[in-house]
Amino acid sequence: MKRPGPAAKLAVAALLLAVAAGDAAAQGATRSLSLAEALQIGARTSESVGIARAGIERARGQQRQARSERFPQLNGVASYTRTLRSQFSAFADDSAGGPPPAECRTFTADPTLPLAERIDSLESALECSANANPFAAFADLPFGQVNQYNLGLQASQLLFAGGRVRAQGRIADASRRAAEIELGAQEAQLQLDVASAYFDAVLSDRLLAIAESTLVQTERTLENTRLARQVGNVAEFELLRAQVTRDNARPPVIQRRAQRDIAYLRLKQLLELPLEDSLALTTSLDEPAPAADSLPAAGAGTERAAVRQAEANVDIQEGRAAVARAAALPTVRVQSQFARLGYPDDVLPAWSDFVSDWNVSLSVSLPLFTGGRLSGERMAARADADEARLRLAQTRELAALDTRTAQANLEAAEAAYAASAGTVEQAERAYAIAEIRQQEGISTQTELGDSRIQLEQARANRAQSARDLRVARVRMRVLRELPLERGSGVRE
Repeated sequence: MKRPGPAAKLAVAALLLAVAAGDAAAQGATRSLSLAEALQIGARTSESVGIARAGIERARGQQRQARSERFPQLNGVASYTRTLRSQFSAFADDSAGGPPPAECRTFTADPTLPLAERIDSLESALECSANANPFAAFADLPFGQVNQYNLGLQASQLLFAGGRVRAQGRIADASRRAAEIELGAQEAQLQLDVASAYFDAVLSDRLLAIAESTLVQTERTLENTRLARQVGNVAEFELLRAQVTRDNARPPVIQRRAQRDIAYLRLKQLLELPLEDSLALTTSLDEPAPAADSLPAAGAGTERAAVRQAEANVDIQEGRAAVARAAALPTVRVQSQFARLGYPDDVLPAWSDFVSDWNVSLSVSLPLFTGGRLSGERMAARADADEARLRLAQTRELAALDTRTAQANLEAAEAAYAASAGTVEQAERAYAIAEIRQQEGISTQTELGDSRIQLEQARANRAQSARDLRVARVRMRVLRELPLERGSGVRE
């Protein structure tokens, strides 16, 4: 059999490399992701933040609408009307049966003519005027003209509205403040959600590593017990216990791996990353936390976003109450209309066919009887304003409570994290001693299993306390803009 030459070997090697590269591309490269990068991605892709930005744009438009009534309003008008038939067409129809009457000349008496001729000229003038069109003098007026053009300008200025315009501006300004506060609240909530999801994923990695480490320990114990059984140092019962312990350590690994996958899926969904991407989280739970002086004080409840939104809502409701009161006052407006009107005989007019029409008017409107509508609007507006003030007081109380609660949770997380450090070290030392004792035959599987369980619990508590501390510090960092906790009694 002929062996393949060097060229064939190179071709096979290139084919294998191509297949390996294709498999790696299909699996996708692992993407490193830090917490700062996750926060940036979340800020770009969050729908809630985009909705809040749209709310600010809407509030800016409402501000312009409210300010517009302070300025003159100018509108242009251009229209063409083709009259097919009008009420004046009947007069033209009556004279359409016969020939058009001759144009009558102005009658002037001539005393030098004989009497018979003077009588004949007088009778002819009377007969011509009797047969003439009585509406011929109105032929150039706009009534019933076939072609009508209107080119004009309309201007109006509000002089007095009882404070309605000022109140509407106050409402628009408060609405914009509320929209800006809402944007800050959504951004703060997004930071907390992303940080929580990120550290949940990091925690799931840590718990999976702990479960896998426990499985490795049980397998090592099983191997040592099997060797001891072969030389006759331990009974079969101890070997069976080691096998059962090793088998019982496998389901937690499977469970932790599933929880890790779910935590990563939640993080990807929150950041709108492809679910099939592979992530490597680079921010550790054990990284140093921000300094304590960078966190807000516990007494900053009155500066919370919910309180400022409630204050803006009070301004909005008081402005609406002012609008309701202004509806009962007179409204004074000055208006002016200027137009160039044309009634040409042809469809296309000449500029000489147009005439000017200009007028100025001053109008005053005052509601005299509305059947109780205005009083009802005032009652509803006053009730809304009272409710807004009461909700403001309620929100201030709950914001102070929520702030103190967040501060207490942070202190508890710091204490739990500090306490867990020594516990892990002690548990690791205890397990190492128990493992040596078991190998020397001076302890049982029960003692070693208890030490292993305590070590696993200490490591898990350490990881959980680290996660809680990082999330609590993120919460305190964004607490001023953060909405109140759900279920606090405030309608968000």
